[in-house]
Amino acid sequence: MKKALLTLSALALCMAAGVATAKEYKELRFGVDPSYAPFESKAADGSLVGFDIDLGNAICEELKVKCKWVESDFDGMIPGLKANKFDGVISSMTVTPAREKVIDFSSELFSGPTAYVFKKGSGLSEDVASLKGKTVGYEQGTIQETYAKTVLDKAGVKTQAYQNQDQVYADLTSGRLDAAIQDMLQAELGFLKSPKGGDYEVSKPVDSELLPSKTAIGIKKGNKELKALLDKGIKALHDDGKYAEIQKKHFGDLNLYSGK
Repeated sequence: MKKALLTLSALALCMAAGVATAKEYKELRFGVDPSYAPFESKAADGSLVGFDIDLGNAICEELKVKCKWVESDFDGMIPGLKANKFDGVISSMTVTPAREKVIDFSSELFSGPTAYVFKKGSGLSEDVASLKGKTVGYEQGTIQETYAKTVLDKAGVKTQAYQNQDQVYADLTSGRLDAAIQDMLQAELGFLKSPKGGDYEVSKPVDSELLPSKTAIGIKKGNKELKALLDKGIKALHDDGKYAEIQKKHFGDLNLYSGK
């Protein structure tokens, strides 16, 4: 009987610990690569700004937890999750089958296509044939890297990897690249609206199963409690109108949420 009571007590303690763990988040640490305006970038004073940043802070507010942002190059996001450097990734991370094998995702944050950026009058387009013999830059760790290695490299296009998007645009404007491939909205609303982007244009969307559009918060594999918590926060943003408010602030009447 004594052993049975001890076993029951231990089980009760474990269950209580499980409940406590599920509610224990007083702070959420989000990994971010601030080189992707208007989604995530740095203001002149060094503060983090952008659509993703506002969404993350709003989710934390809904969940009544403190937000902590941890900066990282994009290709360090998944290793950072595995090493517990942060709890989630809010950095325009697209949901892909390959990523879903190693990490989990929250419900959708937003969706957006991929496109090229090149100089006006260059004669280039989203057609791979127009890029043969040209050099295209991309950010490491992105879905565009997978596309570049799988499609562009085999089609006679020279490709170049960079640690962050700022470096891609620096080489594009200096003439070392003929084109860059990235999120279409980032290019249109970030780079093209910058002082250096005036002489450049964005292609039509690139159509490929390697370039899905759904973006979500990346979390460590198997962390069901955090997924449920984040999904709750995202739903609350839609229910109380804060998502629409943040979206309008950054994109006007453009709707980035597919609801899928």
